[in-house]
Amino acid sequence: MPGGLINATYCVRDGGAPVAVVQRLHPVFGADVNLDIDAVTTHLAARGLATPRLVRTRDGDACVTHEGRVWRALSWIDGQTVHRVPDPSWAEAAGELVGKFHVAVADFTHDYHFVRAGVHDTLAHLERLRAAVDGGGDQEAIALGRDVLAAAAALPPMPVLPRRHCHGDLKISNVLFDPPNARALVDLDTVGLGTLAFELGDAMRSWCNPHGEDAGSVGFELPIFEAAIRGFLRTAGQVVTADERRSIVTGLETVCIELAARFAVDVFRDEYFGWDPARFPSRRAHNLVRARGQLGLGRAVGAAREEALRVVET
Repeated sequence: MPGGLINATYCVRDGGAPVAVVQRLHPVFGADVNLDIDAVTTHLAARGLATPRLVRTRDGDACVTHEGRVWRALSWIDGQTVHRVPDPSWAEAAGELVGKFHVAVADFTHDYHFVRAGVHDTLAHLERLRAAVDGGGDQEAIALGRDVLAAAAALPPMPVLPRRHCHGDLKISNVLFDPPNARALVDLDTVGLGTLAFELGDAMRSWCNPHGEDAGSVGFELPIFEAAIRGFLRTAGQVVTADERRSIVTGLETVCIELAARFAVDVFRDEYFGWDPARFPSRRAHNLVRARGQLGLGRAVGAAREEALRVVET
């Protein structure tokens, strides 16, 4: 199935009708991640939310290992995926579903078997960029790195926030739609403890920039942000604190600069992120566009900060 950037995904059909999804997991995910998925999806299903469920083997195992790679099967859920938010009504529906997810997991108790290290460790990413800039090299990369570091220095402080069970990767393509409704959240390998600042901030980074990560031009669509927050607070407003509401804006601005730093580091190192040879002459060239795009998006969010804060506080 096209669209997945991490796991290899295949559709299983019976008589032409899809009945399941089979995935070969990226090596970054250990087999134990399936125990976490089983726990959270069992909880979500008990709360009445549609969610892909693990299909166990005949021996009752959550997954199998073949030639050193972990494979699993998940139940099929009909729906539509998009890679851009078509209009604010889709964002509102997606926000409403994310709110339902957070209400459902508010009483979830689970010790995660698989924990991703360094997720949204903004300071660590900035330190790597600072070291790369200080190490010298290409002047274009150094100038970009300095711009990202300057933007980071101007970020508002992040408040101390409660840790919650979070999806962890709420890009719009991980929301399954049955228009006009959002039906289910997929790709649950990233579920774990986090804060709403980064959970919603990263979601808004994906949803509110209609140009995507690979475009030279960027934009922050406030109407999409307004609709998404309206949907989210309609369903989750009762479990979200005032500090968490305000932190969504800080998280959005921060995660843009954090990702700009990560792309900028790879401009120096030229080793980590995948790139599109059909559109760019090199990984470095692709990452230059990505870093500049995320930096521009962070600046656009910063320029609209007061308007965005009024949205989350309403």
